[in-house]
Amino acid sequence: MARALVFLALLCMVASSLAGGAEARKMVGVYELKKGNFSVKMTNWGATIMSIVLPDSKGNLADVVLGKDTIAEYVNDTTFYFGPLTGRVAQRMARGRFVLDGKVYHTYINDGRNAIHGGHRGFSKVIWTVKEYVGGGSSPHITMYYRSFDGEQGFPGDLDVYATYTLSSPYVLSIRTNATALNKATPVNFLQHVYLNLAGEGSGDVLGHTLQLFASRYTPMDEELLPSSGRVEPVAGTNYDFRTPTPIGARIRQVRGGKGVRGYDINYVVDGDGIRKVAAMRDGASGRGLELWANQPAMQLYTGNGLNNTKGKGGKVYGQYAGLCLETQAYPDAVNHPEFPSVTVRPGEVYKHDMVYKFSF
Repeated sequence: MARALVFLALLCMVASSLAGGAEARKMVGVYELKKGNFSVKMTNWGATIMSIVLPDSKGNLADVVLGKDTIAEYVNDTTFYFGPLTGRVAQRMARGRFVLDGKVYHTYINDGRNAIHGGHRGFSKVIWTVKEYVGGGSSPHITMYYRSFDGEQGFPGDLDVYATYTLSSPYVLSIRTNATALNKATPVNFLQHVYLNLAGEGSGDVLGHTLQLFASRYTPMDEELLPSSGRVEPVAGTNYDFRTPTPIGARIRQVRGGKGVRGYDINYVVDGDGIRKVAAMRDGASGRGLELWANQPAMQLYTGNGLNNTKGKGGKVYGQYAGLCLETQAYPDAVNHPEFPSVTVRPGEVYKHDMVYKFSF
């Protein structure tokens, strides 16, 4: 299987280099958005963010996204999800099953007894069609499209999905995703699984970064990292409290991230509604900062607990906590918790998930 995937990736790259125009955009390629000394590289394999390059306070450029060197390596990554847009239903789903309108659906199980990030061939493991690409100018952007078919990974109904990535202003990356259910009701939940290290990828861990989360509640997780109790509790007085800027490593050794691992892998309920500030992070040494804005009700904080001498870019090795993910989303396993906000999208309805990454230095 691994050899077949490598062959697929290499074949797509060769075809992309030989083809031209619109036809080439149906193959796997790498697309750069550039605005001055701020640039983002993406591939339409999984709508994946491959790099984000920006200066530090002294003008030194660095890539702040963990990842791989080649598309073939992204194709073969079945564990870490470096940078893709995940779906149809991101995060974990208990036992890979749910009931919708009285019918039981079984999805692909790929995380122990459960499903995660849409199954073994979710949106992060498909080729997206590039509908529009402008690499430079005043508004560099790329729009990708994917038609998810009825029954894909066990989910009901056809789903039209669009994702647009735009450098909307200096050092700002805006992501707009939408999905329209065409003929059946279906659950939908996307997230962008990008690992960030504001000091630069491969520079060490992020434990010294300060983090502030605009979330006063969280959903406690069980050993399988599922919100099985259905409870929503205040962060006050817990090791999950980041309401004021706090070093990520301050309490990380007191937190269980599942499977006996120490670290954060927890869902926060974001305060407020609509597009609002979700998180703020800063690396003191480089002076780089990030504000994340989004319109989703929740956000998963994952501190790269599973990274373990993992091969990265340019021969670099990523150790534990080498990057963190700030994953705006719906509540995890909402399909099995009627007490959580619904993730069901009915025919003709449109799911919308907007994210804005505002970098500074």
